[in-house]
Amino acid sequence: MFDSFFYRPKGLFLQSFHPATVLVYLMVLLILSLVYDHPLYLLMLFFLLALLIREADGVAAWEGFMKAGVFLMLVVMVVNPLVIRAGRTIILHGPEVPFLGKLDISMEALYFGAVSSLRLLVIISIFCLYNLMIDPDKILNLFARVAGRSVLVITLATRLFPTMVRDLQRIREVQQLRGVDFDTGSLWQRARKYSGLYNVLLLSSLEGAMEIAESMQARAFGSGRRSVYSRNLLRPRDFFCLGGSVLALLAAVWGLHYGCGRYSFYPEADLLIKDRATLVVLFVVVSYLSVPLILSKGWKHCRFLQSKI
Repeated sequence: MFDSFFYRPKGLFLQSFHPATVLVYLMVLLILSLVYDHPLYLLMLFFLLALLIREADGVAAWEGFMKAGVFLMLVVMVVNPLVIRAGRTIILHGPEVPFLGKLDISMEALYFGAVSSLRLLVIISIFCLYNLMIDPDKILNLFARVAGRSVLVITLATRLFPTMVRDLQRIREVQQLRGVDFDTGSLWQRARKYSGLYNVLLLSSLEGAMEIAESMQARAFGSGRRSVYSRNLLRPRDFFCLGGSVLALLAAVWGLHYGCGRYSFYPEADLLIKDRATLVVLFVVVSYLSVPLILSKGWKHCRFLQSKI
């Protein structure tokens, strides 16, 4: 169940980028999702992320992220109109509430809550795409030369949770084969069954820690300069993606300087499309950000492109 939330190598094109390239690309997406207020821009970023997640074969994992995201989205959309009174278009006059005053709900507050929720879904989707595209070992290996011991601790910590989830699933299956039914009995009886399960998990984790320590000692960890078994190389696909990310960021900065991508909700909401420049800048930014998606599609259907990138 939880395996879909973690990185799994599938031999996909989107997983073949250099980790630094993916970091830059996702960082640009994150920056744009935070600086953009325009609902149309955020909606296009969300649509682009949905296509990338589908291309990375991560729809099942994305659904898990979206369940939590939709719950938070509903909370924001309910709470925001109750605490913000800046809108002029009142659609519902509420009663007087102590410490809050009169609960007048405005259309602008609902609109702002919906757009804020959309931004939240975009950010959650970015982190979902991160889990699908980047191997944690490779991304942490980038910083190993700068802070080797710290990176080792982080690496072990990031691998701990998925390893424990897999071990817990295996231990549960073994216990079920021995006749233990975790779904029957009173609450106290089920708690005792699960306590035995976690005791075995603790012993398994301690044994795993000893094996890791022995492996590090056998590899002479800390005895000298760190060696590298395999290196991540920058290929043409990485330069294309990096170029698209930088150009998208520059186009976004230029657009924000001239007001494209900005949006005012209070006291009255702006027009969704003010002028042609709004659509032109949006098209340019999304086109540059679509470079990994375009390359992935081309890599699947064009042998010439496969040999060149």
